[in-house]
Amino acid sequence: MIRFDQVSKRYDGGHQALQTVNLALAAGEMAFLTGHSGAGKTTLLRLIALLERTSQGQVLIDGHNLARVKKRHIPYLRRQIGIIFQDHRLLADRSVFDNVAFPLLISGFSPRDSAGRVRAALDKVGLLHKENALPITLSGGEQQRVGIARAVVAKPAILLADEPTGNLDPALSQEIMDLFVQFNQVGVTVLIASHDLDLISRMGKRMLTLDKGQLVADSARVTQ
Repeated sequence: MIRFDQVSKRYDGGHQALQTVNLALAAGEMAFLTGHSGAGKTTLLRLIALLERTSQGQVLIDGHNLARVKKRHIPYLRRQIGIIFQDHRLLADRSVFDNVAFPLLISGFSPRDSAGRVRAALDKVGLLHKENALPITLSGGEQQRVGIARAVVAKPAILLADEPTGNLDPALSQEIMDLFVQFNQVGVTVLIASHDLDLISRMGKRMLTLDKGQLVADSARVTQ
């Protein structure tokens, strides 16, 4: 499903974010990406979502080399990918319903066709009763759930999350992780960047560790 082949990323200004990273995630797999702040976790996720391009090497999704994806085709590829940010990035002046519906509308769904999907996604994260609320009236955990609903409303094959529990207490963090497990159980490939090692260890999933842009540990290799 996702493969990194000798991938390096150097930003303008000289910062080396990733260095010769090799990894592969199978379709339907769930894994965690960990490492110190600045280790390259966010960059790795952004390369999968084509928010950044590699400096060297290849990122492939279902065998398709992302380096060959033309700019005009990027929106089509991103329909396969749901992205969850730590800071939620919700539209403050739009209702919860409208926030979740937004990716469907920009993909060409009519408001009528998107309504059922939006309500199903909100029901999945336990927020159907908040569909008319504004984001500012929600707790941090509820805002993160809205972000998750927005990421999965188009039924993507891949779900990426960047520190999705970074601002939440342990109980809420576990609830959010349990939601990711539920999506993974229905076949979604899930990759989560997190520095919360205690939480990750309890999940019992594959762990990929970055250090200064290099992949230094992969629990899947240890157990084989």
